[in-house]
Formats: sequence, C-alpha cells, structure tokens
Amino acid sequence: MASPSTPGPVRRGIVEAQFVEDVHTFMDGKEGDAVMKPLQERYQQYKLQEQTLTSRRALLEQKIPELKRNLAIVNKLQEQKEAEKEAEVDFELADQIFARATIKDPESVCLWLGANVMVEYSLEEANLLLQRQLENATASLEAVIEDLHFLRDQVTTTEVTLARVYNHEVKLRRERRLAEAAQAGDDT
Repeated sequence: MASPSTPGPVRRGIVEAQFVEDVHTFMDGKEGDAVMKPLQERYQQYKLQEQTLTSRRALLEQKIPELKRNLAIVNKLQEQKEAEKEAEVDFELADQIFARATIKDPESVCLWLGANVMVEYSLEEANLLLQRQLENATASLEAVIEDLHFLRDQVTTTEVTLARVYNHEVKLRRERRLAEAAQAGDDT
C-alpha cells in the first residue's frame, strides 16, 4: 500500500490522497511525527488549492452573466441592422450617468479585452468571439466545480488519515504508560 505522504495519482494538478485502511500495519515501525508532518503539509497544499479554485469559481460566475449580456446586446444590434431599424440605446458615460443615443445601421462594436485594451469588431466577429468566450468560461466553470468536489474529497481523506494516525499514536502512548506503570508496580 502506498504511503499517504507519498504522492498518488495527479488529476489536473491535484494529488490524490491515499486512504489508509489499516493504521496499525501502516504505522508499524514508523514515528508518528515523521508521518504526520508530510500529511499536514499535504493538507495545507489542499487548502491553498481550494482557496485558489474558489476564487477562480467566483470570477467565472461573475464573468459568465457579463458575457451573456454582451452577447445579447450584439444580437440585438444585429437584429436591428437586419430589420433596417434604428436602435435606441442607453449607455453609461460615468458612474450613474447615462446618455441615450440612436444608432443607425450599426456595423461594428467595441469590446474591452482587458488591460485597458478596446478593439473594434464587426457585429458577426463580436458575436463569434463572445460565443467562444462564453463556451470557454462555461467549460472552465464546470471543470473548476468538478475539481473543487474532487479536492474536497482529498481534504476529507487527509483529515481522516491525520485523525487516525494521531489516535493511533495516543493509543500507543497510553499502552506504554500502562505497561510502565504495571512494571513499576511489579518492581515494588
């Protein structure tokens, strides 16, 4: 059986925790501290990974609705163009300051790409780009959620192993004390 402190199979950067079925056999000839230290380090790694994945999940959950809104706006502009209608839009000039504009025959839109970069795209290109980004963000969110579930299983397995090793060490110390007390009682 593999040691819980040695790396198991890795799944998308998350090392699989090894479950210890028989703690007595596993701990035979090993010091408790020598086993506990790598387990505690692995536990801390899992908690750090969990924080990273949780913040990534929050960012994706915020990004997906924004992509959907942007895609809906581009689709609306395309519909207005095809119907040869003027599009009346409200847009934000500054915080809580809006203006109304009439757009005749929209040909393109400007999209923020990040890092203070804005690029102008045709409506068709913008639609394709936003759809691709939405698909990628949705797939990434599903992967992150799956990784979080897997990671939580590894955290639980590691916590159980830590508790079992600790309890085994407590039991051994108690048995040693009782044996020493019995031997001290026999000596008198």
